[in-house]
Amino acid sequence: MQSWPRPHVPQVPGQPPAMRLFDTSTGKIEEVKTNERASIYVCGITPYDATHLGHASTYVTFDLLIRQWLDAGLEVNYIQNVTDIDDPLLERADATGVDWEWLAEDQTNLFRGDMEALRVIPPQHYMGAVAAIPWVVEGVEKMLSDGVAYRVRGAAGEPDGDVYFDSAAAATDAWRLGDVSHYDAETMNEFFAERGGDPDRPGKRDPLDPLLWRVAREGEPSWDGRTLGDGRPGWHIECSVMAARLNDGPLTVQAGGNDLIFPHHEFSAGHTAAVSGHRLAEHYAHTGMVGLDGVKMSKSLGNLVLVSKLTSEGRDPRAIRAVILDHHYRDDWSFEHADLERADQRIATWESALGRSTQQQAEDVLARVRAALANDLDAPAALAALDEWAAATHDGPATSDAAARLVADAVNALLGIELQPAGN
Repeated sequence: MQSWPRPHVPQVPGQPPAMRLFDTSTGKIEEVKTNERASIYVCGITPYDATHLGHASTYVTFDLLIRQWLDAGLEVNYIQNVTDIDDPLLERADATGVDWEWLAEDQTNLFRGDMEALRVIPPQHYMGAVAAIPWVVEGVEKMLSDGVAYRVRGAAGEPDGDVYFDSAAAATDAWRLGDVSHYDAETMNEFFAERGGDPDRPGKRDPLDPLLWRVAREGEPSWDGRTLGDGRPGWHIECSVMAARLNDGPLTVQAGGNDLIFPHHEFSAGHTAAVSGHRLAEHYAHTGMVGLDGVKMSKSLGNLVLVSKLTSEGRDPRAIRAVILDHHYRDDWSFEHADLERADQRIATWESALGRSTQQQAEDVLARVRAALANDLDAPAALAALDEWAAATHDGPATSDAAARLVADAVNALLGIELQPAGN
């Protein structure tokens, strides 16, 4: 599957501080250990609706992390999936009377355009769940053979043979239920039911055991599952097999929105440990939720702010990105349309200051931006440093192009926002 064009990322002189990131699995800010290489898996979209600001916030956030690694001279292996077969996609296609494959491709194309507009660095590996089905089948067969998966008999007209993950049997030093989320049983049960699980399915050994392989039903798409029978994957297994196949050993960071902590990342970690014998990731990082005018965005409320709609209305993608960066990634926040006007003005102020910055001021603000981002991706502090730099240059005379270029390159490389000197 093709991703989207890579934006230009300038090289900036010097080195950033060591990266420190809040790790969901430990509940603490940890130094992210890397050698010459770092790897990240950011869970991708289920392509049945356009990219809203909540999605964009996640991808812009982890784009920042990738940019910090590139600034440190690391080789980065970035993996992202597209869940191009799943119940919500089929349900939306049926409700709107369109072919599910067309819907998936249409919405994936829209997502690609949004990511390009927002100057998000594309993954090296961009793969749909459908393409990964042979890997899924192999992994589920192995889990059945190893005794960490089991088949369930059908009930109420359902066919026999759905395969489920045995969470208790799969527990090892590499993964135990709760390792990622540390949620209590009540919270796990609540979220599992809300987020695509089937706790009431008869025949399961534990209500929280997730589906690995859904055997074919009449009227549903299905694929050759070899010994599993025709069918299609459950949700969490696609990310597990992609991470195991497309990265050598544990990922440096597994990332996504905080609604993926449980059950998705919890069981992705369990599946990876069961198939490969090692942890899914050394660190887990998650973004907060985004609302509109104080109310959480949701499809049911119809209050989604779509990136494509904002750009089609002529909004500057740089301003959209700046609005996202003005909130700490772990915080829940609410979008207001006036935020875009403020972001436009902020960028214009930075551009106006480019021609008045001394070399020392440019070097100082670069150091401050790097330090802010190394401290748990504190983008609001990085933007505030630029505001203070711009204010300090307010009455300064015109200076050399070198200082202007250093600041512009730093903002581009580290924050993903292209600046042009005023008048250009």
